[in-house]
Amino acid sequence: MPRARSCWNGFNKKQEKFENAMKKLWGAALCGMMLVTISAEADTLKVDKSRSRIQVDAKATGHAFTGTLEKYTVKVLGDSTTLQPTFFQLDWKFADLKTGDKKRDEAMVKWLDEKGPKGSFKFIKTWDQDGKHYAQGEIAIHGVSKVIAFPYTATEHAGWVTIDGTAELNYKDFSLPIIRSMAVMTVDPKLSVRFHIVGKH
Repeated sequence: MPRARSCWNGFNKKQEKFENAMKKLWGAALCGMMLVTISAEADTLKVDKSRSRIQVDAKATGHAFTGTLEKYTVKVLGDSTTLQPTFFQLDWKFADLKTGDKKRDEAMVKWLDEKGPKGSFKFIKTWDQDGKHYAQGEIAIHGVSKVIAFPYTATEHAGWVTIDGTAELNYKDFSLPIIRSMAVMTVDPKLSVRFHIVGKH
């Protein structure tokens, strides 16, 4: 009986080793399949900056103006079938935000001071509500990060993918003071950021 028990124990140990090896093998295979699936779904959108626009609309006492971001870096990944983004990273320098008024542009950079020469936005997630697509992301301005959400649209025509959206911001939320000039002009703290991103997979 002791010999039979010893043989049985040896068989169980071999069986256990075999099962563990199979589990590892299946685990590796599943991970590989998941990586292939993710890479297949997450296509890179090659953004054409000549067709794209990122602009900021502002209102001041007696008039309104628009700033256009002339330079920026952007990376967009998404599902080419559903056009749903899976990654969106935008980085810029405020010195590249031009309003058509050189003095105003210089004053804006001074207003942002040493904390604000750069800004960034990073995508977090999307969802659908009341028949509309919404995106959520983290925006960093003046050394302050905030999570924002906004509606967007994504369409494809003749091989070109277009992503449009408008995000509403309040610059006071980023520890920035109210902009006043000569005590007679005030820039409304509420801003609209419009983006029109065009590219191909």
